[in-house]
Amino acid sequence: MSTLSGYRWLAHHYGLEPAQPFLTPARLPSTRPADTLAGHLTFAFKYEGVHLECLSRLFVLLPVQELEVWLAQEPSGQYARRAGFFYEWLTGQRLAFAGVTVGNYVDALNPQHYFTAHTATNNPRWRVRDNLLGTAAYCPLIRRTAAIQAAETYDCAQHLQHLERAYGEDLLMRSAVWLTVKESLASFTLEHEGQQTDRVQRFAAAMERHCGQAPAPLAADFLTALQREILGDKATRYGLRRSPVFVGEVQGFLPVVHYIAPHWDDTPALLAGLATVEQRTRGQASVLRAALLAFGFVYLHPLVDGNGRVSRFLVNDILRRDGVIPAPYILPVSATINRNPAARRAYDQALEAFSRPLMQRYRVQYAFGEEQEAADGVRYNLHFHAYADALHAWRYPDLTAQTEYLAGVVAQTLKHEMREEAVYLQTMRQARLAIKALLEAPDTDIDRIIRSIRENLAGLSRKIQKEYPLLQDPAVGAAVVAVVRRYWPD
Repeated sequence: MSTLSGYRWLAHHYGLEPAQPFLTPARLPSTRPADTLAGHLTFAFKYEGVHLECLSRLFVLLPVQELEVWLAQEPSGQYARRAGFFYEWLTGQRLAFAGVTVGNYVDALNPQHYFTAHTATNNPRWRVRDNLLGTAAYCPLIRRTAAIQAAETYDCAQHLQHLERAYGEDLLMRSAVWLTVKESLASFTLEHEGQQTDRVQRFAAAMERHCGQAPAPLAADFLTALQREILGDKATRYGLRRSPVFVGEVQGFLPVVHYIAPHWDDTPALLAGLATVEQRTRGQASVLRAALLAFGFVYLHPLVDGNGRVSRFLVNDILRRDGVIPAPYILPVSATINRNPAARRAYDQALEAFSRPLMQRYRVQYAFGEEQEAADGVRYNLHFHAYADALHAWRYPDLTAQTEYLAGVVAQTLKHEMREEAVYLQTMRQARLAIKALLEAPDTDIDRIIRSIRENLAGLSRKIQKEYPLLQDPAVGAAVVAVVRRYWPD
């Protein structure tokens, strides 16, 4: 007798192999369900929630008569109705069923357990409220764990106001420009491209100009224009890719694949589905919306180049679009992500929450072989043989872990990165005033002197003394150095 139940029994019985893991129920009934579709799908809905990828795979393989028999036996049962609703929603096929005429409406997703759309749409055929985040073309899930519930109520604006009260609105506004540049530089550093000064400046300008402004931030024409602004006019390709793409590295002269993105023919529909998610969640918790768009985008990897940067742009775009982080502030989330090796590893682990089980599932479905040229001119030699099968996972990712991670990043950015920048600017202002009591010079010259002394281990270099002869006076030079040491003792 099988000891499996719920989704695990369905997977074993019907030969399913989802990429994303099954959840372990928090509580279990005292008896196992009957070994039938009705028994185990009811169990799954009651104790394991909604696993869209598993349901999508199940309804492709399920003999439809089994579901129709269940519906005939329990035409008004809430679990049978939800099964019928999900079947038609996922497959686009109509069951031989007259429809439900009695019974209260039930939610497709339990709003106590899942983050749901801002407005549910009643489906009268099944008497089910469609409160899913997206459509069958693309629909992520976020489970309302304790961390997610905390993120839903996290008040970015309140934390920003605390900083303004502590350091002054004027000083914090002065930090806005540098924070934008800091985010841009850190974003390129994450991609191991931190030395590309022109791109860093262009990305900073693009963030300042476009965050929260585009009517449709996921529209292909806007993404192409944004990409062109970031890359400049010397890039070889722009826009949506028409070629395979994977994320990987070389270890011991051998290529290692960490992630393969969806087939390029599927990308436009997936991207349109992600845009629908943005629309269906408006008015909801902004940090959760930002995670849905940022991680959803990076997993789709729709562009030839710049997917990671655009995904992090979307974080600030949503926060500004929703009014929780007002202009001109840009949260340097990339700086938080890249703060130290442990922080960078946490980012990788968040990405791997989806990519690792996906690649484990399809570890024997790809190979490097003959080099070919794609429609967009990209030459490639990675051949993946399971695009259609993996689409079940790409369409219906569980982004709970990624959302928990981003919520932590946003909180850390407000608590540390922005505070540290405010402290630095406050210290610079005080040090400038102290040095101006010793000599007359514009702020730019004083800043240059301060940087030189700090870089010279709290001493005066010959170069800076030559640039500013007044510093050659032993008393003046010693006094200026003493000021810098007082404000930066380390």
